[in-house]
Amino acid sequence: MVPFISILSPQFPENECHPALFLDRDDTLMVNCPYLCEPSKVALFPGATEGLRAFRNAGYRLIVVSNQSGLGRGYFTREQLSAVTNRLVELLAAGGVALDAIYYCPHTPDENCNCRKPRTGLIEVACRDFAIDLAKSWMVGDKAADMELAANAHLRAAQFLPKEDSPLLSGAECAVRSLADLASRILA
Repeated sequence: MVPFISILSPQFPENECHPALFLDRDDTLMVNCPYLCEPSKVALFPGATEGLRAFRNAGYRLIVVSNQSGLGRGYFTREQLSAVTNRLVELLAAGGVALDAIYYCPHTPDENCNCRKPRTGLIEVACRDFAIDLAKSWMVGDKAADMELAANAHLRAAQFLPKEDSPLLSGAECAVRSLADLASRILA
């Protein structure tokens, strides 16, 4: 099984170099619901669309990179993952945000693939699809694998804290409670 890729709405010419905001999906962009297969349960975190609009206006590509081992485990189908993705895209569009692309690793941890975070395969595919200035790009996520991915791909790292009691992770340059907060810190 290869990575599941959706090139959505590139906002800049593909060969025009821009920094990227790489985003984890669950507990970063949207509220985590383990092995989500029901589009009606997709919910964005407060401040998500405001923060993403600010990054877009500053010239960033917006790219989701997410481990979705539920596909490889058989917990949901590719069609169900597509339906959840479509709902996410709809909610973002309602807030005036279009993602450039979404890249999913469908593999289980024991498959030892190159695309499962913290490995860099999803970032490498994104760099083949778009001209990305990695030196100015960020990875935003809530797990150690996201911070490790940032280090492995030579990206700057921001930790999203989905809950009050979330532990601080090694490798993050900053920790935020919303993507709007991240935008105000990074883009100021």
